[in-house]
Amino acid sequence: MTTAAVVPPLAAKKPVERLHHSDLFTDDYEWLRDKESPEVLAHLEAENAYTDARTARLAPLREQLFDEIKARTRETDLSVPVREGRWWYYTRTVEGQEYGIHCRAPISGPDDWAPPILDPEAVDAGTSGTVRAGLPGEQVLLDDNAEAAGHEFYALGSFDVSADATRLLYAVDTEGDERYTIRVRDLTTGENLADEITDTGEDALFEPSGRYLFYTTVDEAWRPDTVWRHEIGTDPSSDAQVFHEPDDRFWVGIGLTRSRKYLLIEAGSSVTTETRLLDTSDPTGEFAIVWPRRDGVEYDVEHAVLAGEDRLLIVHNDQAVNFELVDVAAGDPHGPRRMLLPHDESVRLEGVDAFRDFVIAEYRRDGLTQVAIASLGTEAEASAATADAARPLTFTELAFDEPLFTAGTGANPEWEQPTIRFGYTSFVTPSTVYDLVVATGERRLLKQQTVLGAYDPARYEQRREWATAADGTRVPISLVYRSDLVTPGEPAPTLLYGYGSYEISIDPTFSIARLSLLDRGLVYAIAHVRGGGELGRLWYEHGKELEKRNSFTDFIDCAHHLIDAGLTAPDRLVAEGRSAGGLLMGAVANLAPELFSGILAGVPFVDPLTSILDPSLPLTVIEWDEWGDPLHDPEVYAYIKSYSPVENVRDTHYPRILAVTSLNDTRVLYVEPAKWVAHLREVGADVLLKTEMSAGHGGVSGRYARWREIAFDNAWILDAAGVHPLP
Repeated sequence: MTTAAVVPPLAAKKPVERLHHSDLFTDDYEWLRDKESPEVLAHLEAENAYTDARTARLAPLREQLFDEIKARTRETDLSVPVREGRWWYYTRTVEGQEYGIHCRAPISGPDDWAPPILDPEAVDAGTSGTVRAGLPGEQVLLDDNAEAAGHEFYALGSFDVSADATRLLYAVDTEGDERYTIRVRDLTTGENLADEITDTGEDALFEPSGRYLFYTTVDEAWRPDTVWRHEIGTDPSSDAQVFHEPDDRFWVGIGLTRSRKYLLIEAGSSVTTETRLLDTSDPTGEFAIVWPRRDGVEYDVEHAVLAGEDRLLIVHNDQAVNFELVDVAAGDPHGPRRMLLPHDESVRLEGVDAFRDFVIAEYRRDGLTQVAIASLGTEAEASAATADAARPLTFTELAFDEPLFTAGTGANPEWEQPTIRFGYTSFVTPSTVYDLVVATGERRLLKQQTVLGAYDPARYEQRREWATAADGTRVPISLVYRSDLVTPGEPAPTLLYGYGSYEISIDPTFSIARLSLLDRGLVYAIAHVRGGGELGRLWYEHGKELEKRNSFTDFIDCAHHLIDAGLTAPDRLVAEGRSAGGLLMGAVANLAPELFSGILAGVPFVDPLTSILDPSLPLTVIEWDEWGDPLHDPEVYAYIKSYSPVENVRDTHYPRILAVTSLNDTRVLYVEPAKWVAHLREVGADVLLKTEMSAGHGGVSGRYARWREIAFDNAWILDAAGVHPLP
């Protein structure tokens, strides 16, 4: 079948009227919401067939891109082992297998803090076809490949080993809907216990004694709303409800301090948090509130010991928009606060980690992540610091020498460890793992992501540009490209990525798959638009609710900047965004279609008004703090309607559009892109819809399947940008 003969499927119109705030809207495609309907499934399959036919000519390029990802990736590999208790824990992968294998090996002694590093080449298939063990004394805890057998989708959720190292708790999702089944395994026998808990949320863990596990469940709107306690060996039907959150704006989670001194329950909305604390010596006791919730006040709690006194380190934004760090007595959290790290208008404090001998702070400055360490010193120094209510901690920042980078702490589970595990990466530096010896400042390179083949970072250049928005705001753009393939002043094919919601920052990181784009002369750019968190809390605040349009216009202004600077041209510029970034794509497509040759929208939130008006839909009420409440506020209703992609499709020339979604996605329902595509078809847009029929919000599971999904998207991007398929 030739491309010219392919006819796009047209969704039937079945009008449904929606009336809010005296506004009557007729929705012709709401019927697509019924995922159990044979007619709906047939329509989605027809869309997939149409997309397959339209993109069939790209099949050789897709295969080439997949082969390049595979050829550059060390398929048989090990993660850097992490010490917890008497064991080193790590995950390894085996060539040809989709999923990881979770393992552990014994430490050599109590002072063994240097992780054993084994050459991944030594972990391979033996002559018998079995996989040779990774580290001496290895014990396989969980083989995800075995767990995934017989399932089209598999995702591992919670994974926790009891403090005495005899039991494993793990949770799996085999549908993609983010509802998990918890199982408990006896690590002395390798057999699962009878304990099995279904339909749970994401959080689950053992308390230190190992007698109980705590977990969350979700309500009908997929909101984690309840914490439960399960006694090992008992029927889950008798589990005790520990906490229930009745406010639909809040979700709950369960955690444990690094010291294992306290269990924490955190209830949080997008703008408010409340934490409850329980001493683990009494796991069946009552949780006590640290600070009562106050609208607009967020805080995180960490446990530290100073001069023998239990203290709570609290990062909060009460009269401190970019957050500050204080500590209070654990036994009297409502008492006097001691300032440890004051508020700074130019620095967004994101969190702290406490250990026996030091505290780590992570923050953002000038749009880049930073890590700093403060020693708690000797017992006498700690005692003096506790007595001096005005004395802050002294943090020493880790220095890095690239213009763009991302740094952050990794897995550090041990309270008394003398080292800090942290990760570092950039657009050109593969993911790198270090241990920092806190006492001396020595950095020990443990591992850098292997890139097979002839990868030379010197061939790639990364830098930052600044676009000027219509209101004068300077918006950062991060760029990476191959310097020998991009000629100054000559427009280059460019992919401009954006997100801009929930204070989530899109940081410069390394990607093997991206090399295939760069090696074909494509420039990769990130527009750090308002609504994200790159430049602090106010950067987020000015891109949400009734200022949401700033996200869209910032992205458009970034595109204008790249074009005006001669870096690219409209016939060579492709835009990409996913989830809430998919809303950005839909809005930009309506506002400035002439700037782009293609737009890729992944699991896109393109029918926000319909979704946020219905409290029964997954996670809707939680979203009111992010987008506003159109159900009760006519101003918010009118504002969202003014930018909703589905409701603002117009008769104009759109660029090529690819919408990718998943049938079992519970965060952004497949019906949103399905309706959007139907509206775009009405005005003759060249639009494709690809629906994964057995996946969730994150797409397909399994690394090879994921690589093929990436190859599909990247082939479409290269084609839309007018890039020659060969590198």
